[in-house]
Amino acid sequence: MKITVLAGGVGGAKLVDGLARIVDPADLTVIVNTGDDFIHLGLQICPDLDTVCYTLAGIANPDTGWGRKDESWAVISQIERLGGPTWFRLGDQDLATHLERTRWLQTGQTLSEITRSFCEAWGVSVQVLPMSDRPVSTWVETEELGWLPFQEYFVRQRCAPRVKNFNFREVSQVEPAPGVLAALREADLVVIAPSNPWVSIGPILSIPGVLNELRKRQDCIAVSPLIGGKAIKGPAAKMYTEMGLEPNNLTVAQHYRTFAKVLVIDEEDRGETESIEETGVIPFVTKTYMRNIVDREFLAQEVLRIRSSLGGQTTS
Repeated sequence: MKITVLAGGVGGAKLVDGLARIVDPADLTVIVNTGDDFIHLGLQICPDLDTVCYTLAGIANPDTGWGRKDESWAVISQIERLGGPTWFRLGDQDLATHLERTRWLQTGQTLSEITRSFCEAWGVSVQVLPMSDRPVSTWVETEELGWLPFQEYFVRQRCAPRVKNFNFREVSQVEPAPGVLAALREADLVVIAPSNPWVSIGPILSIPGVLNELRKRQDCIAVSPLIGGKAIKGPAAKMYTEMGLEPNNLTVAQHYRTFAKVLVIDEEDRGETESIEETGVIPFVTKTYMRNIVDREFLAQEVLRIRSSLGGQTTS
C-alpha cells in the first residue's frame, strides 16, 4: 500500500518514523514543508526537511526532536566569541548538512536532488520530497512587531508576539517539487501529520495543485496536533487563540474539512466527537501522544486501521 504524508517538523517526523517502522519504507512518501527555510550565516537552512530526514535516519536529537544527537558546539561558540549571530544555534554535525546543501545548490542541483542524495547517504529508504524546489517563505504578521520571517518569530522572538495573520510569499509563482502531485494522486492513503496547521501544513496546501489533488480523494486522514487544547510542541494552540479561534479539535476539523475524511484525536478529547461530526469530518479517538518509538508505531498502526474501516462512521 502506497502512503503519502504531509508533514512539518517534530510531530510529523515522529509519525512518519512510526509508519516507516511498520510498512515497507519504499512505499512511503513524505512531502515536507519548506516555508520555514531561510538563509543564515550564508547557508541554506531547511529545518523541517532536516528534522524529518534526521528522524528517519535515527540520528535526530532525542531530547529536542530537532538537530543531531551527540552534537558538539565548537563552531557556534567561536561565532559567539567573534560577535556573530547565535540566536539560531547550529551544531557542528548539523552545519555539515547546511554547508553541503548550500554548495550543491550553488552548482545548480535542486533541493529535491540534494535531499535524495542526503537520504541515500543516511540510509533513509523513505522518499522525502520538499514541497517545492523553489523558495517559499512563511511570514507571520504580529501585533507588536508587524511582519516577521518565520524563524525570526519562532526562534528569535520565541513565539512571544501575538499573531494576526500569515503569508506564504512567492507561493503563487512556484511549482510542486517533482513527484509531489504524483505522490498524492497515486497513493492508496494520504495522511496529514500532527503538525501545525497554520505554518507547517498550510504552506504545503498553498503550493499550486496540492489542495486540488487532496480534494479529489475520499481517504485523507488528518491527525490533530492538539491534545486538551494544547500543542505537544510549538505554538499551534497559541496561534488559534490569538486569531480568535478556540484551540480545540473542532477548530482543527474546520481547518481541514474541505479535504479530510477523518480527524484522529486523543482519548483526552473524546468529548469533542459530536461537534467534530457536525463538520462532516469523522472523528477517530485513540492515543496520539508519541512519547517514544512504541507510541509512534501504535499511532501509525491506528492510522492504517482507520484506512481499512473508512466505510464506517466510527469514533473509536
